[in-house]
Amino acid sequence: MKTGLLFVVSAPSGTGKTTLIEQLVKRVPDLVMSRSYTSRPRRPGETDGADYNFVSKARFEQMIGAGEFLEWVNIFGHLYGTSAVDIERHRLTGRDVFLVIDVKGARQIRQREIALIGIFVLPPSFKVLEDRLRRRSGDYETEVQLRGRLDTAREEVAASCDYDYIVVNDSIDTCVDRISSITVAERARVRAMGTISEAIAETFRRA
Repeated sequence: MKTGLLFVVSAPSGTGKTTLIEQLVKRVPDLVMSRSYTSRPRRPGETDGADYNFVSKARFEQMIGAGEFLEWVNIFGHLYGTSAVDIERHRLTGRDVFLVIDVKGARQIRQREIALIGIFVLPPSFKVLEDRLRRRSGDYETEVQLRGRLDTAREEVAASCDYDYIVVNDSIDTCVDRISSITVAERARVRAMGTISEAIAETFRRA
């Protein structure tokens, strides 16, 4: 069985990257979306193990010390990280894994020289993103926190050139279609088809 591919999806907060990948795994077989660990409190409507794996800050720091994270970052005072064991377990079953992480986390994985396919999701414009964030923030974020997210978004968009693909989330269905096409194309690359194509080629050599 071939090892699954690793896709990394990044985007400014509020772009809808998590929703996109949740829709993608419903459409495309043999995909799994990794759930990050976080030390931040649960928001209304969030479920442990579904939205995130919620742990205490002390437990998160223990996991850092034990080297359990493929990547981890501090975002606005809260810790977020991806379990290396979880990712490896999924990939060894042959399923492709999608990580929805920020630019800093993606950079950490690249520095570890782990093969990945990077997809950056852009909002249609800065104004559209600001409107989305204001609607989403509700009562749990201050104006200062909101402006901080927008400042971070500017930095993240500037790093989009580090990725293999860029898609614009102007329509959820259309954007999911684009990411689906990328997934299918990457699965057909020679490096992804290596084990399968070699097995088929061997039948020709023996014929």
